[in-house]
Amino acid sequence: MPDILQPPLRVITAARTESEPAFAPARRPWHPAAVIGLVSLWLATVCNVHLWKIVLGLHESGALRAWGFLLMFMVAVAAANAAVLGLLAWGRLLKPVLGMAVLAAAFGTYFMMAYGIVIDTGMVTNVLQTDPREAADLLDWRMPLTIVALAGPPLWWLARTRVKPLGVARQIAFHGLLLLGSIALAAGSVFLVFQDFSSAMRNHTQLRYLINPLNSIYAVGNAAARPLRRDAGPLMPLGRDARLGASYAGQGQPPLLVLVLGETGRSGNFGLNGYGRPTTPELSARNDLASARNAWSCGTSTAASVPCMFSNLGRTAYEASHIRSEGLLDVLQHAGLAVLWVDNQSGCKGVCDRVAEASTSAKPDDPHWCADGKECLDDVMLKGLDARIAALPADQRARGTVVVLHQMGSHGPAYFKRSLPSQKPFQPECRTSALQECQRQEVVNAYDNSIVSTDHFLNATIQWLAAQSGTAQTAMMYVADHGESLGENNIYLHGMPYAIAPDVQKHVPWITWLSPAMQSRTRTATACLQKDLGERRLSHDNYFHSILGLMDVQTSVYEASKDMFATCRGVAAAG
Repeated sequence: MPDILQPPLRVITAARTESEPAFAPARRPWHPAAVIGLVSLWLATVCNVHLWKIVLGLHESGALRAWGFLLMFMVAVAAANAAVLGLLAWGRLLKPVLGMAVLAAAFGTYFMMAYGIVIDTGMVTNVLQTDPREAADLLDWRMPLTIVALAGPPLWWLARTRVKPLGVARQIAFHGLLLLGSIALAAGSVFLVFQDFSSAMRNHTQLRYLINPLNSIYAVGNAAARPLRRDAGPLMPLGRDARLGASYAGQGQPPLLVLVLGETGRSGNFGLNGYGRPTTPELSARNDLASARNAWSCGTSTAASVPCMFSNLGRTAYEASHIRSEGLLDVLQHAGLAVLWVDNQSGCKGVCDRVAEASTSAKPDDPHWCADGKECLDDVMLKGLDARIAALPADQRARGTVVVLHQMGSHGPAYFKRSLPSQKPFQPECRTSALQECQRQEVVNAYDNSIVSTDHFLNATIQWLAAQSGTAQTAMMYVADHGESLGENNIYLHGMPYAIAPDVQKHVPWITWLSPAMQSRTRTATACLQKDLGERRLSHDNYFHSILGLMDVQTSVYEASKDMFATCRGVAAAG
């Protein structure tokens, strides 16, 4: 009897050794449906805790109805996750796809909970275009703990779980059934609470950007498809008919215009615009500035606003356009002017690709403005600016020059890094990128200190321009690309979809300084601008045409109705 039983025992032992350790218990493989279902359930519950907290807070009905709505909404999200993951996770791709979904959901949950943001195509674009300096500001000790807590358990389970292999025919049938079943379950769940669901989605459109990780999957897919719609096409010419107007005939001095492209500026936090704190002491002491207090951005992020404001189309047409075109700087250059872009941030988003450019962050060696050796305050852009301009073609400089200074400004969340110790009158300030760890007033203090720094930089720029009065007729225009949320309704930073973004992310400062010589040249009096622009609504739609008008560049793409200076043009000559 022992001789008969021995061989089978040896065969069983050998088979166990090939597949797993001898001491491990035998485990049956899981069907892919069960694996996708469990991961989808984890994503819908644990990784959407931020969404469910908001949903419960929005529901005004009784507790039983609120929890019933929450449960059906959760089932619908789990089913939708299963449908999407079922489309992407085939065969050997199942574990990698599910693992990436879990990690995306974990990161999404962290940033949504930490900063109150939503995830859409614009936010993904911001992430892709963020440089290492900006990315480092977003890191703090809470991030790895959150990621491990949300992604660790399912990733560990996936790594240990055997998945039952399916043949090609069975895989096609399984994924088809999974898709149909998931859609039916999601539709049925929504149908049971349709009245509450439709009301929530209609009145609180931000909810759709909080559904994790479907928000990230959609946003990444949409961002990846954008080059197929816009950037992949040929660059269309713009304003090739541009020529210089009558003001250039026999000019004694050429114009020199500095465009300060601000970063993350809230109009309401500028003392010059009536803010209750003295955040702009140097600019407020001047009487030769015109501040447009009712100005609005083209987008809520740099990636959205900068290409839009340098376009001739305006926000609505730009968002609808799929054509890649030249912009304002190209038109100025077509007219024969010298153009220079100086960057103290993460790039020009394509608008300066065909003009001279320089970066002050490539080698930060100024001990005063670049104290940490990693990034510089904006005043460093004025250092060596004369030499940079002198390096431009002489024939173009003889006609006129336009310089763009792209600020680091008040870029968050590390607002405390955006000002010198001597520029911090508002204390205590938040000294961490984890804004949720600070009292809201501390966050506001750190941000307001960054505006004090911008105030000094703008005044220094005006003083630099005034010093050029012997060789040029000078002017400066400052406008921010977008605003910022500082904890209102637990929302921080910027980049929310324009339709649902709070006004503080869209209401921007816009300040103009014209030297006496430039006022005479352009026949535009600052006193008139101060009265006209005080409350008149402007937007980035006016930017392109106003610059062309100020520089007297004549072209068929110029629209006088959008020129912010047109109303006051001729007032200086009359005076």
